[in-house]
Amino acid sequence: MRVANDASKPVLFVTGHVPASRRGAFAALSQRTPIELALFGGRYLHGAPPAGAPTELPSRAVRQREVGALVRSKNYRAVIVGTGGRVALPLAWRASRHAAVPFIFWAALWRTPRIAAHLAAWPLMAQIYREAAAVVTYGPHVSRYVAAHGARRIFVAPQAVDNDFWSGPAEARSDDRFAVLFVGRPAPEKGLAVLLDAWQRSGLGAGAATLTLVGEHRVEAAGVRSVGTLDPLQLRNSYAACDVLVIPSIRTRRFIEPWALVANEAMNQACAIISSDAVGAAAGGLVRHGRNGLVVPAHDPAALAAAMRALAEDRARCAELGKTGSKDVMDYTYEAWADGFAQALAGPASASGNGSVTV
Repeated sequence: MRVANDASKPVLFVTGHVPASRRGAFAALSQRTPIELALFGGRYLHGAPPAGAPTELPSRAVRQREVGALVRSKNYRAVIVGTGGRVALPLAWRASRHAAVPFIFWAALWRTPRIAAHLAAWPLMAQIYREAAAVVTYGPHVSRYVAAHGARRIFVAPQAVDNDFWSGPAEARSDDRFAVLFVGRPAPEKGLAVLLDAWQRSGLGAGAATLTLVGEHRVEAAGVRSVGTLDPLQLRNSYAACDVLVIPSIRTRRFIEPWALVANEAMNQACAIISSDAVGAAAGGLVRHGRNGLVVPAHDPAALAAAMRALAEDRARCAELGKTGSKDVMDYTYEAWADGFAQALAGPASASGNGSVTV
C-alpha cells in the first residue's frame, strides 16, 4: 500500500529509541509517507543496543518537554506517539488537540499495569483510547485490549524483524543433543527463574540435553551454559543450533511482555518455540500451540518442564513445529508493519474532532 504524500508536512513519529530491529520498519514506512523521527531517549528495554535513527530519515533528538511545541508548530500533518514517555505522551496529546493535528497512538499494552504512575495516568489513557484519530497495535491481543477501552479505529502493525537476515545461512550444528535456548535480559519478568526450576524438574540436564543462556547471566547448573551477549551473527548461529527457544516470561505488577521479537528471529531458523501465555507473540497469534510451538501457563515450572520433555522425546515433532514456524513468520514483515500505520494515516480521523489526515 502506498500513501500519496505531502512533502511539505511529514508525519512526526515520537519515540524513545530506534532499536536495530525497528530501523527497517521505519524505512518501509518512509516509502509510503514522509516521516520525521523525534527521539527522546530514556530507559531502554530492548535486548540489542540502540542502533540510532536510520541515516536516510529526518530525525532529531529532543527532550520530552519539547514535544508539545513540535506538535503545535503545525509543521506536521499528523503525530504518532507510543506508550513510552511519561511526559512526551500527554504533551503530544494535548498539543495535538490544541493545534487540530491528528493523533495516532501506537499501543503496546494488553493488560493494565498495577503501579501508581499508570493508575494515576489512567483517565488520560482512557481518553486517548477513545478519542485518538487511530490506534495502531502490536497485534490482535493489544487490539482487543484497546477496543475494550473504547478505541474505534484500530489497525495492526505486526511486530517484525529482518527476515532476510535471520533466515540466512548459519554455521553447521556440532552437537546432536537436544538443545534448548533462552535469550533475554537479566530481569525477573523474563522468567529465567521459572525456566531454571523447570529445567531441574525435567531431568534433561543429566546429559540428554543442553540449555544455553544468552544474555548477562551467571548460572551454574547441570547441562546449563551461559554464553553472554552475542552479536547478531552469533545469535543467528545459536538459533540454528537449537531445537527449541523457550520464552518463559511472567506477569508482574508493572510488566507483561508486549511481544518478544526473539520468537520471530528464532522461527526464521526453523526453531520450535515454547512460550508462556504471558508473551505477546503467543497472545497475538504468532506462536500457536500445537502448530509451531507449545504455549504453557506463566509461572508454572511443572508445565514448562513437561513441554520441554515432550519435545525432547519427540524430536521429529519438534522439527515439524519449527518448520511450520519458519513459514508462519514470513507474514510478519517490515512492509506489513508499515502498512498498518499507512492504513491508520489514510482513513478519516475519529469523530472526536481531532482533525483529519490528508494523504
